[in-house]
Amino acid sequence: MFAFIVSRILQALPVMLAVALISFAMFAYVGDPVAIMLGQDFTEAQRQALIRDLGLDQPFFVQFGKFVLNAAQGEFGLSYRLSRPVLDLIIERAPATLELALTAAALALLIGVPMGVYTGLYRNSWLSRVFLTFSLVGVSLPTFLIGILLILTFSVWLGWLPSFGRGETVKIGGWSTGYLTWGGIKALILPSITLGLFQLTLIMRLVRAEMLEVLRTDYIKFARARGLTNRAVHFGHALKNTLVPVITITGLQLGAIIAFAIVTETVFQWPGMGLLFIQSVGAADIPVMAAYLMLIAALFVTINLIVDLLYYAVDPRLRIGGGKGGH
Repeated sequence: MFAFIVSRILQALPVMLAVALISFAMFAYVGDPVAIMLGQDFTEAQRQALIRDLGLDQPFFVQFGKFVLNAAQGEFGLSYRLSRPVLDLIIERAPATLELALTAAALALLIGVPMGVYTGLYRNSWLSRVFLTFSLVGVSLPTFLIGILLILTFSVWLGWLPSFGRGETVKIGGWSTGYLTWGGIKALILPSITLGLFQLTLIMRLVRAEMLEVLRTDYIKFARARGLTNRAVHFGHALKNTLVPVITITGLQLGAIIAFAIVTETVFQWPGMGLLFIQSVGAADIPVMAAYLMLIAALFVTINLIVDLLYYAVDPRLRIGGGKGGH
């Protein structure tokens, strides 16, 4: 197991270096950070001094090496727009994005898996047809349109839920959360539904397809021939064998939820990393954009590693194969 983890980390290093190179190229060749930081009125002496302070007078590979070393320590420089350390901005916005993403993922799993199991077991029932119709709507409509329709219905017409912002939050150490206030929970409902609806329908359809395929296999027929109850067959054998592809999709979708929460955060003005990224794009704030890009790459690498480890816990064939290969 340890060798497996080490090999996955070594495989991830070239990916992170490639992302670091792209991020550094954004630093070096997009926009003029000196002009952005100095403003309109500055002397040539001030310009040259800032160039030396930023290390922009050094060769490309020297700058890239320093950038990689600083990024490995979590240092991404100063935001051109806000003149604050980029790491501080990300840490400040991360709780909002993670809270939104985890809530959306939890909704997708807790609702999508049971719906998928039901439509797989009772595929001809009227409720299954309703679920499938609902899934088509969730897959077809774009995220921003879903968010606007929810705001129009529950905020404008009914006035039940807020249309923007994070609501009331409380600080627990350095972490801000809206889970502990009613205003924070109300503000979280619409954006989490908007962000999680596509993932919910995707998981439901995946679980349904896997259940239908597994129920036709020989070992399910043998389990029924042994006299096992439907509950034991459906949940002890069929559902367990659908978990491997579900784990894959769920893991990748969790990364996608965090990475692509930009649209939802923009629609609801949710003060997370996605909204910070959009604001940085408008202001050509390259350090923030580069840090966000590297953070998302590291997130996907980490999630892929966790998914691979979960395979070992769910599928005993992988553990047997890994043991033979190691021997």
